[in-house]
Amino acid sequence: MSITVILGAQWGDEGKGKITDLLAADADLVARYGGGDNAGHTVTVGTERFALHMIPSGILYPRVTCLLGGGMVINPGRLLEEMDLLADRSVDVSSKRLKLDGRAHLILPYHIALDGVSERARGGAAIGTTLRGIGPAYTDKVARTGIRAQELLHPSTDLERRVCDQVAAKNLLLERVYGQPPLDAGTIVQVLLTHAQRLAPYISDGTEEISHALRSRKRILAEGAQGTLLDIDLGSYPFVTSSNPTIGGMMTGLGIGPHNIERVVGVVKAYQTRVGAGPMPTEAGGEAAEVLRGTGAQPWDEFGTTTGRPRRCGWLDVVSLRFAVQVNGLTELAITKLDILSRFDEIPVCVAYQLDGQRLETLPTDVAILERCRPVYENLPGWGTDITGVRVFSDLPPAARGYVTRIEELLGVRASYVSVGPGREQTIHW
Repeated sequence: MSITVILGAQWGDEGKGKITDLLAADADLVARYGGGDNAGHTVTVGTERFALHMIPSGILYPRVTCLLGGGMVINPGRLLEEMDLLADRSVDVSSKRLKLDGRAHLILPYHIALDGVSERARGGAAIGTTLRGIGPAYTDKVARTGIRAQELLHPSTDLERRVCDQVAAKNLLLERVYGQPPLDAGTIVQVLLTHAQRLAPYISDGTEEISHALRSRKRILAEGAQGTLLDIDLGSYPFVTSSNPTIGGMMTGLGIGPHNIERVVGVVKAYQTRVGAGPMPTEAGGEAAEVLRGTGAQPWDEFGTTTGRPRRCGWLDVVSLRFAVQVNGLTELAITKLDILSRFDEIPVCVAYQLDGQRLETLPTDVAILERCRPVYENLPGWGTDITGVRVFSDLPPAARGYVTRIEELLGVRASYVSVGPGREQTIHW
């Protein structure tokens, strides 16, 4: 069998968790390939809401095996907390169902400490990190000083020494550069050794898990985190994440070749949101932004699952979506939150940018240029009626169908899924 990939086509928060949950119903293995607990995937099952940060959404299906891939960075304490919360809600998170690739790097307390002090030191130039230690953990990975999950299988004096060496090095930065108190290496080691006892049964060779599933003709779903425009190489640098949420990150994060990929589903919110700093050409202001964002009273309002921060909201940006189609080879779209646009009589869609009197239809690579771009809008009619109960595409109001088909035309990619509400059943597939 081959692999279906689900990834974000915008700045994250597109609703990947819901689409993954939907497709996981027919999967045998669901694998997360990058990022860490800076991600937040929300799944609503009946009246229950599950907010997942590391564990793939497929965990909610008893027959599905879930894998945390080697491209991830894992906070062991937070992973155990998430496992315990799921277990308390009668979700099986035994080592038969949940696997952790030993290649994944660990987020330790010194990563979190450095993330916080470095972000504060940036002042007005802050990136908007989630302060979960993601960037410093990936920094250690690239510097070849990181600690991998597989080392928890052998909690020897060598592991203790390596952790103590890292704490000593990080304390120099904390004390001399940022004027912060040092961390206690002994405490960090003892907590890590405790985590090692619980996590050891879960650690495996993730690449072999995938290969075995392929040889056994299992159905595999690869789940991304964040979004294309936050990719460390391809996104609006430096206002990006520290990993590759794009299709290339899936291949390196899970250790599989491109010939195994059958479908690449790009999840697209029906409008645009962003968390943190950085350019956003279609950002709306005033009442429109408030309507898109909601008040925070509902779980699906535009406030971060991980941080709780209000998201910046605006209109759909087709220019950036063309880029996502190009770099990921998207074979289909999943459009989420179409129901939110029911509140508008007219809906702008950005089809190009204007820069110094010139029309641009491709995404600038220079963030300074992107900051200066102004959206060129095409206004589409709204439908002004509740669509949350619609289950068949042809039953949508003509204007809602027109909105979806116009996106397909502009991008040259079919929309296979349209979400009209947070529930599992509120997704149209045709």
